[in-house]
Amino acid sequence: MQLAGKRIIVTGGARGIGAAVVKAFVEEGAHVVSLDLGDAAPMTGVGGGWAETRICDISDSQSVDAAFAWACDRLKGLDVLVHAAGIAPNASADAITLEEWEQVFAVNTRGTFLTNRAAYERLKGSGGRIINFASAAGVLGQPGKAHYAASKGAVLAWTRTVAREWGPLGITVNAIAPAMWTPMYEATRESMSSEQLQQHDAYMAGQVPIGGRLGEPARDLAPVLVFLAGDGSRFVTGQTLVIDGGMLMLS
Repeated sequence: MQLAGKRIIVTGGARGIGAAVVKAFVEEGAHVVSLDLGDAAPMTGVGGGWAETRICDISDSQSVDAAFAWACDRLKGLDVLVHAAGIAPNASADAITLEEWEQVFAVNTRGTFLTNRAAYERLKGSGGRIINFASAAGVLGQPGKAHYAASKGAVLAWTRTVAREWGPLGITVNAIAPAMWTPMYEATRESMSSEQLQQHDAYMAGQVPIGGRLGEPARDLAPVLVFLAGDGSRFVTGQTLVIDGGMLMLS
């Protein structure tokens, strides 16, 4: 049990990557509160781990503050924040409306600020871990998702900066940039024609050295999060761990 008794908040933990991370934490003995716009069934593990969900809008300051207060009361404190919640809509740069731009930044960038700030207030006296979700798009850009890429670039800059500011207090702050097979990606595949899907899979086969496709969250991502949330990562901070089978390496 690598995380026995660890008190962890996971945003976006009701589905997809976040749900896989919550499950892995529970199996490692952690006590977890998932913050999400949607609900999820409570979870228990054989080693004493458990998870509950609290409804929260991470773009809203009052919602975040109330959710963190409830979660930290339920957990009897806080050791780790995993901030996985975010949105990634499609739009060419010239077609993005101001409303769409502001929505993406409200969720992805303001949400990072609000949740990290709330975690900092609980961790500044004892130390702990903050793990933000970034994206290779924030490094390379991503055609068709300029607003998303810009928001994730801001997350990377924020992560590096607060890692420096909060490190003396024993708080490590890192980001991960995953490329995983998720329900959102599955929906994208289903929207493609058979010819488009064939072309896409051929492209991915040449872009991902390990397996030629996106990773599986439970197998390829969750173990990395278990490490970052645990005691073994105490000397790792300000880093962006790219978990994409080698895609960024080839770009």
